[in-house]
Amino acid sequence: MAIKGYDSVAYFTVGKALKGEEQYALSWSGMVWYFSNKENRDLFAKNPSKYAPQYNGYCAWAMTEARKAETDPEVWKIVNGKLYLNCSKTAYEKWSSDISGNIKKADRNWLKYFADK
Repeated sequence: MAIKGYDSVAYFTVGKALKGEEQYALSWSGMVWYFSNKENRDLFAKNPSKYAPQYNGYCAWAMTEARKAETDPEVWKIVNGKLYLNCSKTAYEKWSSDISGNIKKADRNWLKYFADK
């Protein structure tokens, strides 16, 4: 289950972490995604890469260290139209100290170690 059952579209549309519901589930990229309503499910279905979190939903801070860590769906930020999740508030604070630099580092690590695996 993607993002522990949270609605990835809701981060963009209502600016909140909302739990999805099984009745609005959709399979994409080897995972089941839950949404809080039909409209969000349909938005995701039309453009999943727009709404899916970066690094397959793994922690953005951990990815700067070239490692995967499960995330807390309540700890997040949208930067330049992309959703980033972190595993804890502490990780989020570290990541936030240099968001653009940390995104560049995490992007490199994702491509080098994890993107095709």
